[in-house]
Amino acid sequence: MSCLRIYQDNYIDATIVSNRFIDEYMADANDAQLKIYLFILRMMNTGRAFSISEIADTFNHTEKDVMRALKYWEKCRVFSLEYDSDRNLSGIHLLALEAREAAEAPKAPVVSLVSRQDDKAEPQPSVQKPVQAEAVKTPAPVPSAKNAPASEEDKPTAAASPAFVKPAYSLDELKAFQEKDSTAQLLFIAEQYLGRTLSPADMKSILFFSDGLHFSDDLIDYLLQYCVERGKKDFRYIEKVAISWAEAHVSTPVEAEGHASRYDKCVYTIMNALGKTNAPTRREAEYICRWREEYTFETDIIIEACERTVLATDRHRFEYADKILLSWKEAGVRHLADIAKLDEGFQKTKPAKQTSDRSIDKYNRFMQNNYDYDALEQELLRN
Repeated sequence: MSCLRIYQDNYIDATIVSNRFIDEYMADANDAQLKIYLFILRMMNTGRAFSISEIADTFNHTEKDVMRALKYWEKCRVFSLEYDSDRNLSGIHLLALEAREAAEAPKAPVVSLVSRQDDKAEPQPSVQKPVQAEAVKTPAPVPSAKNAPASEEDKPTAAASPAFVKPAYSLDELKAFQEKDSTAQLLFIAEQYLGRTLSPADMKSILFFSDGLHFSDDLIDYLLQYCVERGKKDFRYIEKVAISWAEAHVSTPVEAEGHASRYDKCVYTIMNALGKTNAPTRREAEYICRWREEYTFETDIIIEACERTVLATDRHRFEYADKILLSWKEAGVRHLADIAKLDEGFQKTKPAKQTSDRSIDKYNRFMQNNYDYDALEQELLRN
């Protein structure tokens, strides 16, 4: 019997994108990073080599923009960049978005790069042309918190205390959390506050509040309400507030309300001292947080620095006040009395302003001169 040929009328030339990428990586990437990621997937299926300059020309970017995007994906452990002996980029190793057992892990595809002069070169023999669909459909265990590539939401906040670092929760852990009786109500409330459907990354943040910070459902409810009322719906901001509450040992909505009230009063007192009547911007809030938490100054010392700032300048006041407070911190200031001692010592070491001897002598010579007014009058009449 002869061999059969198989025909397909509805063949679709398509590039398949992993659902994990859409769920956990896409939201954090900017337009350039997304475009270049999709372009790499597309070129992987063509099996031909291409260059950085080709990518840059395609999207009207600079080659530096392209390299920044590639390094971003390398940092996220989506790509692994390969270099030749001269440290020129020669290949892009597409990593699996899910960890797999070493025995079962298929060889990840490598996309070759060529220089601008070799843009038309044939594909290198070592380049594989994999079927992307298989990479997507191959089942794999969920990565552990120890070695899994984390999305930006899963990465710890820079200012977070080591005791309150958000782990990279697995999908199994997230699923177990969602299956709890009380979780469905909590997630529903969160969606009502935020006005949108929660993403897996959002739900991992809520899991962190419950599992990592040990917040009750009532406290999480109040946390979301508190942040949304202030126009903050970004979970990065919400996490920072939650960590600050955990560090202050807040455990109930009543304690959170008191803590927030004290914080808000202090912030707006400082803003008013600097001549500001608006709510602080993110940058301004960072300065205030630094003065209170990093420099550990009480409000009265901060206000003193603000008042001196207002007298000295009407521009860049937060930067000016920060320099004052930093100098006080380095001088060991803890109380207003310490500032008074610094001022007194400064006045003693300040050189006294001396009147010019030349000016005094000139004045004395003018006052001591004896003029012959009759002779002067005659001189004027002759002229």
